[in-house]
Amino acid sequence: MPATKQKVEFTGSQGNALAGLLETPADKPHAYVLFAHCFTCGKDIAAASRVARELVSRGFAVFRFDFTGLGSSDGDFANTNFSSNIQDLVLAASFLRESYEAPSLLIGHSLGGTAVLNAARLIPETRGLVTIGSPASAEHVAKQFACDIESIERDGEATVSLAGREFTIKKQFVDDIREHQHTRLNDLKLATLVMHSPIDNVVSITEAEKIYVAARHPKSFVSLDNADHLLSRKTDANYVAETIAAWASRYISTNSTAQPSTKVAAGEVTVKERDRKFTQDVFTDSHHWVADEPISIGGKNLGPDPYEQLLAALGTCTTMTVRMYAERKKWPVDKVSVTLKHSRKHGDDCAQCDEEHPRIDLITRSVTITGDLDDQQRQRLLEIADKCPVHRTLHNKLVVETALVEQAP
Repeated sequence: MPATKQKVEFTGSQGNALAGLLETPADKPHAYVLFAHCFTCGKDIAAASRVARELVSRGFAVFRFDFTGLGSSDGDFANTNFSSNIQDLVLAASFLRESYEAPSLLIGHSLGGTAVLNAARLIPETRGLVTIGSPASAEHVAKQFACDIESIERDGEATVSLAGREFTIKKQFVDDIREHQHTRLNDLKLATLVMHSPIDNVVSITEAEKIYVAARHPKSFVSLDNADHLLSRKTDANYVAETIAAWASRYISTNSTAQPSTKVAAGEVTVKERDRKFTQDVFTDSHHWVADEPISIGGKNLGPDPYEQLLAALGTCTTMTVRMYAERKKWPVDKVSVTLKHSRKHGDDCAQCDEEHPRIDLITRSVTITGDLDDQQRQRLLEIADKCPVHRTLHNKLVVETALVEQAP
């Protein structure tokens, strides 16, 4: 299955629907990444799109969204501020946590980077932070409309031109960024990567120095030589993504970085919903995996479906039983593999069907055994395949007793 893009919506800090885009790799993601775009930009800006695409090609799932009042998101930008951006990020992380998996890596471009530095302490699953061309404090953004500050203070708001577009900036926005003039980093025990261009003429590289000095180890700095602030060249955006992927592999565990956990008694299996739909977390006393349904029927395809797990139980039991018998007999079996398929047969198509059972569930099992064996040994191993415990369970009279357990108060 190729990489996928999925448009989603979630509720932002001001109760509006925010537009998001989740890009996932073909295989299980190494980790989920939450990406915050630059001030007055949007999730579809070239830099964000290119960095996301490259990270997905390297096995990461990337979620980016438009902040309130920007891009395809609802709401009025004039009523937002830096604090609401932080809240939007926290709600985006909550959406991922409830629907997929909480983000373990936060990436922010320009003021988006300043926002993720402030949001990280509110997203407990965070393991790593990346800033790209970001100021050390939110107040720095006021330089983009410094000539209008007097009008905003006097009249309560002003229309300013930012990157060739007009936006209404209210006094509450100016007051809010002043309250965020200091970004607390020294109490964050997170791996931090600071990326900045020495020729950035929007945010000086001295801002990157402030972030780096304030951050605790492990911390890293990468110079984006000759890159502009918006990473408008594809090669620069690709380099950023390549570097982040390599850096993250050192600090973020791959494949389900923030796995849920639960206590399960030996010999029992517990299944819990992850997203109030099809995605399920399956636990034993020492293992955890994910079950799901295909995207075509409304799932997210994050794990095998129930019948695939049933076939897996029979298949693994078959190979284990054949291997144990061969080892006991000291027969030269090199490899055992089993392919299984589930189907249903009805009436005339089914020799085993009768009036009492007009249809049956059929599992076809193909066993391949390699090794220096004669025909008699191979036939015996095929007979042993039918004696595996799961096979016997499926053929025995099987009763499933179901009881409703009252939730503890």
